[in-house]
Amino acid sequence: MVELTTEIPTKEAIEELKTQIKRLNTQAGQMKMDLHDLAEGLPTDFEKLPEEAAKTYEVYKHLDTLKKQLKDWEKKIK
Repeated sequence: MVELTTEIPTKEAIEELKTQIKRLNTQAGQMKMDLHDLAEGLPTDFEKLPEEAAKTYEVYKHLDTLKKQLKDWEKKIK
């Protein structure tokens, strides 16, 4: 996992971060579809909705943080 830092990143660290973002983006997309499927099936399994929504939110929040870090790193190496 890439460690978030304020130092000037290496090209390897940037590539690793891009890979991590790509994997997390895939996971987030699947979670979004699962949440959508759960919502379509309401009221069945409504008890699962808060937990699944919270997990999905956390993944997207982490993804947003990593994307911002990547943007910042790319500015630093230019």
